[in-house]
Amino acid sequence: MSGAADFVHLVEPARRPQAPTLLLLHGTGADEHDLLPLGRVLAPGAALLSPRGKVDENGMNRWFRRLREGVFDVDDVVARAAELAEWLPAALEHHGLDAPVVAAGFSNGANIAAALMFLHPGLLDGAVLLGAGYPLQGRGPGGADLSGTAAFLGAGAADPVSTPDQARLLADHLAGRGARVEFLEHPGGHGVPPRVVEGARAWFDGRYGSP
Repeated sequence: MSGAADFVHLVEPARRPQAPTLLLLHGTGADEHDLLPLGRVLAPGAALLSPRGKVDENGMNRWFRRLREGVFDVDDVVARAAELAEWLPAALEHHGLDAPVVAAGFSNGANIAAALMFLHPGLLDGAVLLGAGYPLQGRGPGGADLSGTAAFLGAGAADPVSTPDQARLLADHLAGRGARVEFLEHPGGHGVPPRVVEGARAWFDGRYGSP
């Protein structure tokens, strides 16, 4: 695919002109099928591009390695984000999909989406980050100019995997680089309750228009 390392992926073509392309990034142990229903709810009629993470952790698909629960291999985060960033424009061209591109990710997928925003500014126009934390642990966000981009964060107050502190740190770093951030905290754990889906859909409609 134009020289870019390929990812196993699924595509649903757009049924609504002018809609952005939604890049769906699954969580640990899931695959390219997992977030298709969420994508259809967030952006009815938009093109969906849903790849599968290449890292195998004891039979579970992931986007990057971790050293243990909650501790990321940050060098691998950087390398895997670069690989995904190389693939995405080639995939868009190959499938005839249009920019802008908005990522929607859960957990590990939301973390790699956030890494794309910091490390490859301009690749994504925005992101829906659910159950996410700051992916560049121990490192600053760099000098990325994220003005003009936007992010919706859904975080659980009782989330033991992506803690509220990590979610707020991610929101602060995004806002500090110029992104417009909407943060919605729910009382649950590591999941995506209906309230968060509704909030993300409203955010998407407000930024990109409803069908």
